Amino acid sequence: MPLVVLGLGSNLGDSKRIILDAVKALEEILTELRSASLYETEPLHVIDQGRFINTAVIGRFEDPPEKLLQHVHKIETFFGRNRSSERHWGERTLDIDILLFGDHIIQYEGLIIPHPRLKERRFALEPLLELLPEAVEPGSGISYRSIYDALPEQGVRLFF
Repeated sequence: MPLVVLGLGSNLGDSKRIILDAVKALEEILTELRSASLYETEPLHVIDQGRFINTAVIGRFEDPPEKLLQHVHKIETFFGRNRSSERHWGERTLDIDILLFGDHIIQYEGLIIPHPRLKERRFALEPLLELLPEAVEPGSGISYRSIYDALPEQGVRLFF
């Protein structure tokens, strides 16, 4: 079973509670689940919105990635996400991104793994590296630590 990494974020509602409850929901579909610390992050791209609470989880998943995406979308919907009414990169109750699916490189319509913007986002890389400090980009073998270190400051800090 491949080791998968999911990134979670929220900036609408009780974001801390939503993230913690979403991690519990993910325990139903991922085995050996571990979660990173919570981080408070400044929004990127669309800056006229509140700060996000972010984390990452890792675990094992035995089905194909498309099945994982279906589970993720159900969990997002359960926590109030409505993709049809939200603005792109805007506020959301819950966003779950599939960052890594083992060392697989996947490019389907609606599903690209590794996540196409992972290398641009400290808020995704920091919790990923907390869980997997030696992680490397599938295909290139470039360490995510070196990618993270090259990024500018993006307002990511531990959430207390």
